[in-house]
Amino acid sequence: MKYTVIVHIMPRTEILDPQGKATQAGLQNLGFPFGNVRVGKRVQLEVQADSPEAAEASVQEAAKKLLVNIITEQFTIEIQ
Repeated sequence: MKYTVIVHIMPRTEILDPQGKATQAGLQNLGFPFGNVRVGKRVQLEVQADSPEAAEASVQEAAKKLLVNIITEQFTIEIQ
């Protein structure tokens, strides 16, 4: 079966996010008083697997090996 899997990747909360800070400053300059802006990535994969669990396990492995820097980033997986 074919699954669409989304990997949401964000900087760890204890890691400085310069892109988030720059975005926050730009938003505030435009009159949007948002606080604590963090910028991340979204990776969408099409996965062929026997079950949603197998698809998730495959993507977990791919995320840890290539998609995510596990030292500075955290991730969640969403199966659609």
